[in-house]
Amino acid sequence: MTKKPWISLPIREGIHSRQAHCDLPKNTYERELGREGFFGPVTQMHHRHPPTGWTSFEGPLSPRAFDLLKMDNHVSNPWELSPFLFNENTHLRLWTLSQSMDHLVRNSDGDELLFIHQGQGDLFCDYGHLSISEGDYLVIPRGSAWRLETQTGLTLLLIENRDGCYRFPDKGFAGYNAVYDPAALDYPRINDQFLNQQDENHWDILVKRLDQVTRITYPFNPLDAVGWHGTNTVVRLNWRDIRPIVSHSYHMPPSVHTTFIGQDFVVCTFCPRPIESDPGALKVPFYHNNDDFDEVLFYHKGNFFSRDQIEAGMVTFHPCGFPHGPHPNALEKSQNNPATFTDEVAVMVDTRRPLHISDNAKAVEIASYANSWKTTGQEPS
Repeated sequence: MTKKPWISLPIREGIHSRQAHCDLPKNTYERELGREGFFGPVTQMHHRHPPTGWTSFEGPLSPRAFDLLKMDNHVSNPWELSPFLFNENTHLRLWTLSQSMDHLVRNSDGDELLFIHQGQGDLFCDYGHLSISEGDYLVIPRGSAWRLETQTGLTLLLIENRDGCYRFPDKGFAGYNAVYDPAALDYPRINDQFLNQQDENHWDILVKRLDQVTRITYPFNPLDAVGWHGTNTVVRLNWRDIRPIVSHSYHMPPSVHTTFIGQDFVVCTFCPRPIESDPGALKVPFYHNNDDFDEVLFYHKGNFFSRDQIEAGMVTFHPCGFPHGPHPNALEKSQNNPATFTDEVAVMVDTRRPLHISDNAKAVEIASYANSWKTTGQEPS
């Protein structure tokens, strides 16, 4: 008996391309109807009109965009922040830390994935010391005590994995070293900087459990380890160490950019890469439904080649239930004057369970975003 949980019948009907995302029939728009986050059964539909050519969008199911840098997120510890998007498996927060922490924090609800959007500094944790800077991911296992020091200030995207450990993606036939070589991962060291911060002063650990905070006070610095061994630790990866899988003749699906896997969600990183050069290949993300996942994109830096008027620090949110894809101007440019390289850096979170929007995110929403796919009409402001 097959292990595949779906019916698989490759069928061709009407006017269609020979392969997905390549050599589309003239005057048609391709839309992918996919399941299981680009890993399940899939159909390429060919339309006379853009699948995002709506004239209005009313109701709670709508494409959303938020300018997160307008939120009041300057706090001394991350547990003071409400998530801007959340479900049973993950909470997403944006945190601005203006000065070094004078206490420790511990998450007993799940693993934390920190992405450094701006700034540089130092991480001190149970396992030792790590320098951190813009573009770093930090995977912090559940139950770890940690704090950050900074002279410049830090802005961080926090992605909480509330049920299970973060894991590496299955790289399949691409091999163990594909996308990023595990040898590029760094871990904390018990170095002089770590040993020198150990003292006999009073220290607090703020522990988050069931989203409630408990303060535990010690008459010494609990980060007093002198050594350790094992496989459970903090790891650091910078997006510059990611080597995207690309093809000159085929636009790769977002799943090929998977960086970490959480419980019922994935974290992907879009990095600078050459754009497809084959004349018949689609050169922007294809219209798609992705009907089992909600999609969140945090824009870190660069020119976001498939979006208009999106800047660093913004987030777009596309819940499953409607097609989305490139903005009209980006699609037209890709057809008439295609670029050869994209320098964008963005973090994508795809969640199996529906995400909820918090009130603080609604306060910084770009209300006209749903209209931004119109060929005429109001653009985001």
